[in-house]
Amino acid sequence: MKMNLPTGASMTNHVNKTTFPTQTPVLIAGGGPVGLTLAALLASHGIRSVVIENDPSYCTGSRAICMSRRSQEILGWVGADKPLVDKGLSWVGGRSYYRDTEVLHFQMPHDPAQRFAPMVNIQQYFAEQYAHEAALRYRDNFGDLVDVRWNCTVTAVRQQTDFNEVDVVDANGDDSGQTHTIRADWLVACDGGRSTVREQLGLQLQGMQYDGKYVIVDIRQKTQREVERLAWFDPPSNPGSTILMHRQPEDVWRIDYQIRDDEDPIDAIKPENVLPRVQSHLSMIGENEPWEALWISIYNAKCLSLEKYRHQRVLFAGDAAHLVPIFGVRGLNSGLDDVGNLAWKLARVIQGTSPDSLLDTYSTERVHAAHENMAYGAKSTEFMAPPTFAFKLMREATLKLALIDAKVRSLINPRQSTPIQYVGSALNVADVDTWTNDLAAPGMPAPDMLLDDGSYLSQQFGKGFVCIVFGTNLEALKPADLERHGIKIYSCIGNEYASYSHFGLLNSNETALILIRPDGYVMGRWKGIHTAAVLAAMQQTGATV
Repeated sequence: MKMNLPTGASMTNHVNKTTFPTQTPVLIAGGGPVGLTLAALLASHGIRSVVIENDPSYCTGSRAICMSRRSQEILGWVGADKPLVDKGLSWVGGRSYYRDTEVLHFQMPHDPAQRFAPMVNIQQYFAEQYAHEAALRYRDNFGDLVDVRWNCTVTAVRQQTDFNEVDVVDANGDDSGQTHTIRADWLVACDGGRSTVREQLGLQLQGMQYDGKYVIVDIRQKTQREVERLAWFDPPSNPGSTILMHRQPEDVWRIDYQIRDDEDPIDAIKPENVLPRVQSHLSMIGENEPWEALWISIYNAKCLSLEKYRHQRVLFAGDAAHLVPIFGVRGLNSGLDDVGNLAWKLARVIQGTSPDSLLDTYSTERVHAAHENMAYGAKSTEFMAPPTFAFKLMREATLKLALIDAKVRSLINPRQSTPIQYVGSALNVADVDTWTNDLAAPGMPAPDMLLDDGSYLSQQFGKGFVCIVFGTNLEALKPADLERHGIKIYSCIGNEYASYSHFGLLNSNETALILIRPDGYVMGRWKGIHTAAVLAAMQQTGATV
């Protein structure tokens, strides 16, 4: 079952040009949310890309629906955050039920002064639309930097020393089925779990796959229920199953439910088998408005990753690089984190301000992040879809205890996606001072905060490096020495909203510098004014200082 294009999606942007490109600095295989966001991020640096997408337009069905605070920030770097937040449904927590009794009510950390909510629910096709539209907006300032080719398929990749030759079959127009060859200085595979690029290079994902399967259903039904994550274990409506529900924009419910091990997956997604189970659950929770099914699919959890994400001049991101379980919503969010990490590094390499060895840090950092995400995802999967009888017994015991003992309830927490610390990254500058905490240690994402000019710190990310100055006049820093290397400097003197403690400072009187990478990660921190140390840190990117 397929859903129509989202409200407001414009087909005028989907018409391919008559002349097929023959060369490009960057070819992006895959025009899903990860590929389109990468194209927009590269365009923000003035880097041209060609995107090859097999489908004729944005995806159908809700697919990935929960966008983390970090993902909202990344989309904000290209101006795609406002339509996403305006359209989406924000939430901060959720509830879990054992049968029909609530056993958990969790809240994610959230400061009202923060720019974004911890999560926003929105169908994947809207995220694709807003990323695409953001990419197209860069034409006004920089020229035609993004060329999206719909109905086109990558069929072959030939790696050369300094470029890649990529064969693409074009299914559009009079030359339908014609094969074109594009010479790409860099190829980024964002072409999903069945990546053609990965297959062409003879690479395989490593890890494990779980047997438990979930049916995924989008329905349209009006409701006044609060926006939050809802989960039922062994509900009376579907005994023995686990059910997840999320509200989405335009009166859409996303419902995921586990099928029995002996159920045939093909039969499980037939409407005559799906609709009665959905109706039974809606009736149980008192959602009695008329409803219609929009899209049905099936899913099983995987914890898989490539060993490295750089192979000469081919880079991997998103599901082409790693597959993680949906529980904890780490799939799309980790993919957007991939391209947030990659875009600025690839731009510096193409522009000649860093050597291509900088891209090795993309691989090491994001492989580490994938392993962390898989570890968390595996724990969530083992609870949500127990892989063995022993796990089922432990889950049953935990849920029964949670009915009477509040201390046990934290074990039911789904551990939602959070940014990963880049432990041991070659870009981290080791601390030489003593700090009150490690919330902003090198390799950690910088905490958001309001700056003296009223903007948010996260609004400064996406392009150049940022240096936050605490407790002193900017002139003492000799800002010209840093600005000539593209480092933006922001003062926090007298800022009563600044979360000094989040940055490891006792109070606003302490003098300190925090150097933050273009992707919002802390690179180094120093107490006092150490311009030379900041410049030395820049050399770790290969920059000439």
